[in-house]
Amino acid sequence: MESQTVLDYWFGKADFKEEGLDTKRHPSAAEIAQQQSKLWWSKNKSIDLDIRQSFEPTLKALLTGQYSSWFETPQGRLAAIIVLDQFSRNMYRDSAHAFSQDSLALYWALQGIRQGDDKKLTPLQRVFFYLPLEHCEQLSMQDLAIEKFSQLADDAPASFSDLAKGFVDYAHQHQEVIARFGRFPHRNHLLGRLSTKEEKEYLAKPGAGF
Repeated sequence: MESQTVLDYWFGKADFKEEGLDTKRHPSAAEIAQQQSKLWWSKNKSIDLDIRQSFEPTLKALLTGQYSSWFETPQGRLAAIIVLDQFSRNMYRDSAHAFSQDSLALYWALQGIRQGDDKKLTPLQRVFFYLPLEHCEQLSMQDLAIEKFSQLADDAPASFSDLAKGFVDYAHQHQEVIARFGRFPHRNHLLGRLSTKEEKEYLAKPGAGF
């Protein structure tokens, strides 16, 4: 599979090539985000099944070291991160396996950040490059997520500014949970972890978890 196939599926074949790599020029980002929001954020069994049928072989191939050529470009690295960090959550929803690829996705993201790959992507693409940081149960990674999403908000054009600020707020929400509990309590039952009294009280509140 080509890495572009992943990007076309996730971003709806957005014409990033015409927009170039100038992070100040991304006029369609908000429209793309609105168009793709159901795919990205909803819990939908049909979408989950489609992603599993279409991309599970790709995920398994990446885990065994195939598609190494993807990492030769920032866009290819982004595609690999999306497969492990996003598609895995659809494929294996409501199971511990949904999180078992997180450490490798985080490694790829950090490696790319060190190389400056993230700065060669559009603002909307950068959102998904940084999400492995936000998914990590380490406070240092949560702090880095806030830093990166804040930089993204600073770089974003006016048309994407409100959405970018929303991602900063969401990063702060994740960081606050890790700072308080040292982990995401909503994962406990899937990972076989016993919840503390404080975590149970937190989980009982409307809207707890992510």
